[in-house]
Amino acid sequence: MPVPEDVTDGGSAQLAQLQEALLRWYAACRRDLPWRNTRDAYAIWVSEVMLQQTRVDTVLRYYDRFLQRFPTPVALAEAPSDDVLAMWSGLGYYRRARLLHRGAQAVAEQGGALPSNRTGLLDVPGIGRYTSGAIASIAFGEAVGLVDGNVARVLARLFAIDEDMRKAGMRTAEKLADKIVAKQDPGAWNQALMELGATVCSPVKPACHKCPVSTMCRARAEQRTSELPVLSPKAKPLARKVQSLVVTRASDGAVLLARRTPDRLFGGLWEPPSIEGSARSRGALTSAFGVEDAKRVGSVEHVLSHRKLTVDVLNASVRSLPRVAPPEGYDDVRFVAVGEIERGSEKLGIATLARKILTCAGVLEDA
Repeated sequence: MPVPEDVTDGGSAQLAQLQEALLRWYAACRRDLPWRNTRDAYAIWVSEVMLQQTRVDTVLRYYDRFLQRFPTPVALAEAPSDDVLAMWSGLGYYRRARLLHRGAQAVAEQGGALPSNRTGLLDVPGIGRYTSGAIASIAFGEAVGLVDGNVARVLARLFAIDEDMRKAGMRTAEKLADKIVAKQDPGAWNQALMELGATVCSPVKPACHKCPVSTMCRARAEQRTSELPVLSPKAKPLARKVQSLVVTRASDGAVLLARRTPDRLFGGLWEPPSIEGSARSRGALTSAFGVEDAKRVGSVEHVLSHRKLTVDVLNASVRSLPRVAPPEGYDDVRFVAVGEIERGSEKLGIATLARKILTCAGVLEDA
């Protein structure tokens, strides 16, 4: 029998059955992931920030290394932003790293320990409703729910939520998550919901035959798994043209990189200096450094959540530059050895797009 839509407390026998079945499945089938073997609030915080809009396999390459470099909120707070972004390089969505750094600084100012409940966690810069629920339930055992994309999909199907999950449906799911959270082990319960959505209740063709709670799922009973959750279309990324200047120094092959100001796209990261615009914008870019013979060598495309960038790559080799000063939108500029870029410096944050540009220019080898 499907779980009733109006679950209001933990006293329902059907809710107890749901919790028991899902927790039993999670204990037996969960993936062995490093952040599931700790109750350290900071380590859980780092994992949840990294996992936002990023695949687990990608996060696994960064998580341990990041915690070894910054083992506590205080260690992260005291680190220069260049070091933090360098350790985040390639993980994408760099605003997450900047907010994590800012949040750690706020925590350090309050003594270095994260608040132990959702209300207190919400006061930390960069921590929102989902992340606060994860930390509070997993690290501190507070009986609060959480909703990410996976949990939203599970709840939408289990309870046949017909509202748009990008609008009112998310608020409905968040209220529901708080109502049905398992009081005895809320951390395991929340992780079980996330795991079910990630491995079984997939967006397309969910594996209902493997689901431990399929007999309690309203969407399955009503043959609506393909209809739920309701998701309004995402806005298409806006197309943008960019000019990027790759300048190498003839004497040693070092490449000129500039650091984006914090308020810009890719803020705090190093890249070949770039300017938004078509070919007519190239003059402003090359004249900023007194480069006269830059040649277009190709273009690269890079899709972000809100922008689709087409970057024309300009290349120039110089003995010296008449001017080496940050152009508009940058706060520092310097020549960097190619080997330092290839190895990955702990003090040089470089985005995937910058590496694509350097590869197009022949500075880096194609991976």
